[in-house]
Amino acid sequence: MKTLPIEVRGSASKPLGMSPAAFLRDYWQKRPLLIRQALPGFVSPVSPDDLAGLSCIEGTLGRLIRHDRRRDRWHLENGPFAEERFASLGQRDWTLLVQDVDRWDPEVRALLGLVGFLPRWRVDDVMISYAVPGGSVGAHVDQYDVFLLQGLGQRRWQIDARPNPPLGFREDAPIRLLQSFEASHDWILEPGDMLYLPPAVPHNGVAETECLTLSLGMRAP
Repeated sequence: MKTLPIEVRGSASKPLGMSPAAFLRDYWQKRPLLIRQALPGFVSPVSPDDLAGLSCIEGTLGRLIRHDRRRDRWHLENGPFAEERFASLGQRDWTLLVQDVDRWDPEVRALLGLVGFLPRWRVDDVMISYAVPGGSVGAHVDQYDVFLLQGLGQRRWQIDARPNPPLGFREDAPIRLLQSFEASHDWILEPGDMLYLPPAVPHNGVAETECLTLSLGMRAP
């Protein structure tokens, strides 16, 4: 029985690095996959300023997550935000996340074509996160499938793809973070790279530079 690769290279004609049928057979809801250059030459249709402006609009779902490294304390704020809030945040260790950006931007909505081989009811939304260096939402697990497309800058992604990883949660954080996390794989993603994660795979993303990540999230039971 051959070992399936965890890293492949995509192309304009094969953004998954393989046919959709092969992806569904070998990876979907089974194992993670890093696709280098799933979208060669990709430029995010949304800029950091666009995202910040969107998070200030009533009716958008925005969150601001800050990490106090010295005390290992996490802080969560929910939007909409005042524009002047961003001027006081500093240049390290914070992340802005906005849900449902596909409902506000047609170019972002068009990216759902990447998962057009899945039933439409499966697709939930496109969330976009902007982070300054060190920005993160901590080590966690999701209960749904997600495609993480790098849109700007560099983000370091670590995952634990081993069987039966520890899944206990911290009780001292306002978001669901893992008590312990040990990476089995460690990558730096560049614009156009995409990481697929099935449900319940522990992962941690940290901005190496100012960066944008577009998360194509799936619905789950």
